[in-house]
Amino acid sequence: MLESVKSMIEKRKYSLKIKVPKHIAITTDGVEKWALKNNVPFEDAYKRDFLIIKSTVKLMVKLKIPVLSFYILEKNIDRESEHYPQLLDALVDMFNELSESGLIHENKIKISVLGKWYNLPGRVVDSIKKAISETGGYDSFFVNFCINYDGQEEIVDAIKLIGMQIKNGRIDPELIDKDIIKENIYSSYFLPPDLMIKNGSRKETSGFLLWDSVNTKLYFTNKLWPDFDRTEFMDAIKDYQKGD
Repeated sequence: MLESVKSMIEKRKYSLKIKVPKHIAITTDGVEKWALKNNVPFEDAYKRDFLIIKSTVKLMVKLKIPVLSFYILEKNIDRESEHYPQLLDALVDMFNELSESGLIHENKIKISVLGKWYNLPGRVVDSIKKAISETGGYDSFFVNFCINYDGQEEIVDAIKLIGMQIKNGRIDPELIDKDIIKENIYSSYFLPPDLMIKNGSRKETSGFLLWDSVNTKLYFTNKLWPDFDRTEFMDAIKDYQKGD
């Protein structure tokens, strides 16, 4: 699968003359802080969260960026928070809308979800399954959502899978290398991100695509996600184009 994605990217002719990342990863930190800061109901803040995601996907299509990944929900989120049910409802609404979105279907955008999203409540799982199913045959663009995700657990799970293959005699332990690790992580079929846009106040990657981000260029916006806009997105790409 990874080779087919690489082939698709290499064959595509980009209309822009500038250097554009093939895969951009974006964190969506700070929605709750933004709601409190601006005295906005959490329900409305989560709706704004999705609108910004949608606007960013539109930019992805316009700039012909093949892969976009969003870090939506960390595994260690406080599930006892009074706002957690509202967040889950917002996820359901988001994936239901994505399943029926003209933007998604007209541009043949494949939706994938990384992490242990299948451990979330049934209504969330069902909406995610629907979006994955409705877009499963598309291959023009790829949008990934990391939900109930932990970068370290992704690597632990890969090790477990490899251990099972060793036990079954399918892999020689002496032949394990980086490529075999890559083949067994959640994002096995995607190219590593060229650029990671980090929103929010934390100056860290939060383990986002931990295995794949070793050579990823980081861009810190110093903004909460609900304040992220087209200008910030383009500034991040311009910074990427400068190189090291």
